[in-house]
Amino acid sequence: MKILLTGASGFVGSHILDSLRALGLPVAILLRPSSSRAFIGPDSPSVETRPGSIGDPASLQQAMDGVTHVIHCAGATKACRVSGFYEVNQGGTRNVIEAVNAQAGRVERLVHISSLAAAGPAVPENPARESDTPGPVSEYGKSKLAAELEVRNGCRAEYVILRPSAVYGPRDAEFLRLFQAAKSHFQPRPGIKQALSLVFVRDLAQAAVTCLTHPSTAGKTYFVAEKAISTAPMMAAEIASRMGVWTLPLPLPAALLWTMCLGQEALSRLTGKANVLSLQKFAELRAPGWVCDPTLLERDTGFSCRTGLKDGVAETLSWYRQHHWL
Repeated sequence: MKILLTGASGFVGSHILDSLRALGLPVAILLRPSSSRAFIGPDSPSVETRPGSIGDPASLQQAMDGVTHVIHCAGATKACRVSGFYEVNQGGTRNVIEAVNAQAGRVERLVHISSLAAAGPAVPENPARESDTPGPVSEYGKSKLAAELEVRNGCRAEYVILRPSAVYGPRDAEFLRLFQAAKSHFQPRPGIKQALSLVFVRDLAQAAVTCLTHPSTAGKTYFVAEKAISTAPMMAAEIASRMGVWTLPLPLPAALLWTMCLGQEALSRLTGKANVLSLQKFAELRAPGWVCDPTLLERDTGFSCRTGLKDGVAETLSWYRQHHWL
C-alpha cells in the first residue's frame, strides 16, 4: 500500500497525515514548494514529499507513481472571487481523478473529503441524510457538490465521499475567533439561531483512514459528525467555561452579519487576500441549521465520532495555549 494525500499542510489534512503516520502507513504528500510545513512535522521514513499541486496535472501524474490509495483533502474554503471555489474544488478534483484514471487500475481507492455544505442546510427535526437531494446555498457548497459529481461520474477506481459537518480542533484558525472573543470577555450571539452538527478534527481524520480500505464503504457517501447537536452560543459558553473567564453577550443581528460579510468581501477583493467571511458565507450563516445524521457511517463501519464538545474544546484550548495562539 502507498497512499497519496493532498492538502497535507492544511488543518484537516495535517490531522489525516498524523493518523496515517500513527498506523505506520507509507504516505506520499503532494506539496507545493511555497506551502507551510508547520503542521506537517519532522520528516519520517514513512512520509515522502512529492512536489506539485492539484492545479498542475503534470505534477499530479508524477505524484501518482507507485500509489495504491488516494485521500483527496485539498480544497478552497475561501476565495476572493466565486470562480476561485470552482477552480480549486471542482477543477482540482477533476485533475486528481484524471491522474487516478491514468494509472490504469493501479489505484484501488480514492477517499474524497467534501463538506456538509454540498448537501445544504437541515434542522434537527429533519437532519440531512445521504439519500436526500442536495441543496447547497453558497457557491462554496455548490463547488463542493460539483467536485462530488466529478468523483461519481469520472472516477474509475473505487471511491468514498465524506461530508464532514463543521470541523474544529487544534490548528484551526477559524474557530480560534470564538476563543479570542472569550479572552476579550465577549460571547458572540448571532441573531440567526442555528442548530449545528460538529466534528472534532481527529475524529474526521480517523473516519477518512477507516474508509480508505473498509470493504463496505466503496461507492458510498457519508456524513461525518458527532451525534449530539450544538449551537454557536453553546460552544461559546463551553469555551468561556474552560478558559475560566466571564463574558458579556455580543449580539450579532442578521443585518450586522450581512454588513460584516459585505465589508470583508470588499476588503478581500481590494487586497487579494481571501477571508472566510463573505456574502457567500452569509448565505450559510442565515440558514436555519446545519445538522446531519451520521448513523450510516457507523452502521457500515462501526466507526463513530466519539469526541464530545467538552473534550474537544478542552483539547483545542490546550493546543492554542501551548502554541501561543491565545
